[in-house]
Amino acid sequence: MHVLLAGETFSAITSVAAGSNVVTSSTWSNGATAFITALSAAGHTVTQIGGDRCSTEFPTDLDTLQSYATVILSDVSALTLLLTPEARAGRVSVNRLELLKTYVERGGGLLMAGGYMSFQGMFGNAHFYNTAIEDILPIRCSPWADGIEVPEGAYASIGLPTHPLVAGLDLSWPPILGLNKVDFRQDGSSRLIATARCRGHDLPLLATREYANGRSAAWMTDIGPHWLSEEFLQSQVYARLMANIIRWLSKAT
Repeated sequence: MHVLLAGETFSAITSVAAGSNVVTSSTWSNGATAFITALSAAGHTVTQIGGDRCSTEFPTDLDTLQSYATVILSDVSALTLLLTPEARAGRVSVNRLELLKTYVERGGGLLMAGGYMSFQGMFGNAHFYNTAIEDILPIRCSPWADGIEVPEGAYASIGLPTHPLVAGLDLSWPPILGLNKVDFRQDGSSRLIATARCRGHDLPLLATREYANGRSAAWMTDIGPHWLSEEFLQSQVYARLMANIIRWLSKAT
């Protein structure tokens, strides 16, 4: 399967003061390395458009999107996708969130993975609440900041162990260290596959939805560090789970 991954690249700018001098440096990192390795090992081809390039390079037409079996949005905000170069210049342009909705309606697969810039976001500035993307997901976004840090670890409970996403997997998963807090869409079209226990509440962790002719999934934690613990990333559960999600979304199962 050929899949498109949007997001998961980060630039960090650091300033160091030494007496009267200030030295500024920058670093760039890719949080999807383990994810791409896992999918490649399962026979999938991944094209990644980093978050720093999504505004200019993410597809703006349906034909291009339909060349991918599944699209993954991970740590890339709604604003990044909405602000095309034309829109920034004050010209009418395509709404790429509406375009993704049409893509799913016509048979495509969409995964949103968690992070500081996913769903509504750690500081409330991912802004997927009340958008076309929220329309097709198996969850509803919070209108407020939704990121939760769980450094002590939160553990998954698998509610549908026979679902193709988790069938055959060890049901005892390593800990996650954070997630986005969302509401499961209880309208009959969605399935809540797994929850995570946090502060006495079972929060949605993995959910799927059949939408029109396509499918969507929401994975409320990261696809890499830091919300996925090192133990999770190195486990057999991780690689197979990620591959299973893509296979299901691509209608290979």
